[in-house]
Amino acid sequence: MHTKAEKQPGVKKVVIAGGGTAGWVAAAALSKRLKGLIDVVLVESEEIGTVGVGESTIPPVQLFHNLLGIDEQEFMRATDATFKLGISFENWGQIGDKYIHPFGTTGKGSFLADFQHYYLHGLRMGITAPLGEYCYELQAAKAHKFGKSDSSAISYAYHLDAGRYARFLRRFSEAQGATRIEGKIAQVQQQVNGDIRALVLESGEEISGDLFIDCTGFRALLIEQTLHAGFERWDHWLPCNKAVVVQTEPAATLPPYTRAIAHDSGWQWKIPLQHRVGNGLVYAGDYLSDDEARQRLLDGLETPALMQPRVLSYQTGRRKKFWHKNCVALGLSSGFIEPLESTSIYLFMNGVIRLLRMFPFHGCSEVLSDEYNRQSISELELVRDFIILHYHQTQRSDSPFWNYCRTMTIPDSLAQRMALFKDSGRAFQSGEELFRLESWVHVMLGQRLLPDNYHQIVASLSETELSRYLHSIRHTINQVVERLPSHRDFIQRYCKADGN
Repeated sequence: MHTKAEKQPGVKKVVIAGGGTAGWVAAAALSKRLKGLIDVVLVESEEIGTVGVGESTIPPVQLFHNLLGIDEQEFMRATDATFKLGISFENWGQIGDKYIHPFGTTGKGSFLADFQHYYLHGLRMGITAPLGEYCYELQAAKAHKFGKSDSSAISYAYHLDAGRYARFLRRFSEAQGATRIEGKIAQVQQQVNGDIRALVLESGEEISGDLFIDCTGFRALLIEQTLHAGFERWDHWLPCNKAVVVQTEPAATLPPYTRAIAHDSGWQWKIPLQHRVGNGLVYAGDYLSDDEARQRLLDGLETPALMQPRVLSYQTGRRKKFWHKNCVALGLSSGFIEPLESTSIYLFMNGVIRLLRMFPFHGCSEVLSDEYNRQSISELELVRDFIILHYHQTQRSDSPFWNYCRTMTIPDSLAQRMALFKDSGRAFQSGEELFRLESWVHVMLGQRLLPDNYHQIVASLSETELSRYLHSIRHTINQVVERLPSHRDFIQRYCKADGN
């Protein structure tokens, strides 16, 4: 029998089950930041493939790299990476519509009224410049330009090759002392209290540990198949459940943004790397067959394919517990929200940062795992609402898929935000939320949710003052963008991919 003290031994060895991006993100962070405090072992099999399509990121990835001391140019050369200033959404509000959800700030508001109120007042006064003209990153993206300087800070993320990124992080992790063990997991052994004791490989080797991280993807071998943490489905809000993916030769242009192009049963992505383009068609299996999706993807390619298309199936939703007993689920094993806003890699990274902040040096406890779960669930549900917004806030009625999305019942939390914006033009970013106020504004306005009213403090400006104010913002942005080099030229000088 275990005494109470014996049930909660200190954590000295962390075992990561599974590699891929999530596994090596965890290994890199733990081996670097807790070096000398714990041992890190990662178990993976070369025979088990990874999904490997998470090739578009958002700006917080820079914070993760800074935390680990990763050199940007080295990372970009190793992963065929390009810069990303936002996402171009096409055909979402109506067929033919196009807007960019940019990174960075938009305009300049005041203490009492955010910039969208000035913009909305300008529309009423006849100043019809699009919202995007008040955002530096968006204008640079449209011009296919990019640059970095102290005088004009730019908010950006990356497009990258997920397979190369995992290999880059593996080299980084092993240099920090992490150990990789090759092998397939045949069995998971548990202690009397239900905690995981060891992974048993097909070779018979046992890998014991104090804390286990499940990076086994959708299989969720530890957190679900062994510990039965439970799963909450979200397919009634996010009906897409499949994707067909293919890589193609590089295109003539190198835009510093991802394209998300809606079709009658979902959407398609285009992600430009230095020497190829990542393409994927996301769809709802109830509305489009695999063969139709594959052909639609091939028909829409701009350059020749480099591989045969492959179909992936997935289930949107989350684990009811991300941390259960002595196991933390990270990546696809913890849940999945489709990559419409490129959040997958960020969620891997923030999950392991959260674990670093709450690391159970003195043993796993329910009070610690409960707080980890509360924060993780809150974060993921806020991301979920933002993704649902894109589907629900549409005027498309050209297909059964869009009719369903437009009329479906949405979470109360999202309905309230949309109603608030429609009523008064107000948006917000809550404490644990990833997406900024401006992200919500760009998507809601971009998809034709126009407020009925706005903060009347902006009406204190005369039409001349308002016009001069808005014009000065646009003029300053245009001047800076004009001086930027092309995205392609900057890439060539700054981070041309290794071996090319």
